[in-house]
Amino acid sequence: MLAVAILVGGAALPAIVIIILFYRADSARPEPVGLIGRSIIYGFLATIPAIGLELVVDQPAAWLPGVAGIAWTAFVTAALVEEGVKYFFLRRYLIRNPAFNEVMDGIVYAVCVSLGFAFAENLLYGLDGGWTLVLRAFTAVPMHAAATGVMGFWLGISKRESDPSAAAAARRKGLLSAILIHGCYDFFLFTGTVLAAGALVTLLVSSRHLRRLVRRAKEIDDADEEKSRSLT
Repeated sequence: MLAVAILVGGAALPAIVIIILFYRADSARPEPVGLIGRSIIYGFLATIPAIGLELVVDQPAAWLPGVAGIAWTAFVTAALVEEGVKYFFLRRYLIRNPAFNEVMDGIVYAVCVSLGFAFAENLLYGLDGGWTLVLRAFTAVPMHAAATGVMGFWLGISKRESDPSAAAAARRKGLLSAILIHGCYDFFLFTGTVLAAGALVTLLVSSRHLRRLVRRAKEIDDADEEKSRSLT
């Protein structure tokens, strides 16, 4: 029983810390705690279709040679499938919610979905031992937050667009950005060579990019709020 508690606690802790950081970053206009919790659950549930899809989608990697097989697994099996299912849950269950009414909201909800997903992954990887959880706490978990958080920014932007084609373009940019970040991280890691250091570079660059988007989102939301006040 103690081992199970340690596994669950170790798997959840890094996700909880990051969620708190993003929730506090949105403290000016915080999101409903209940919807935050549902977002995490959606991310956790998203692992179910992701696992099934990955088992099917990864089949071509077995006969693709060398780097091509690694690229397929990284960009298609892992990145496309995992970010795709997160995108589905965000679009299906969250983006139309009245509480999702700012650009920063897109980042917060996307990060929560991504970390629900990462928590479920941690439970599986944690079966290999505690050191795996420690390593993932500083690598894979923040990578999920960075990749899907960038996607969330563009989903937030899409809600501001009155032109349907512009909104669709913003959503596509968000999804493709998440796939690129996730895919590059996994590709470097899956090489199993010195190129694996590229995964850390990808994590650092994408995390800095997300921080810039957080600042930009706040500026947009503050300007929208000021404009709304001036019209009343």
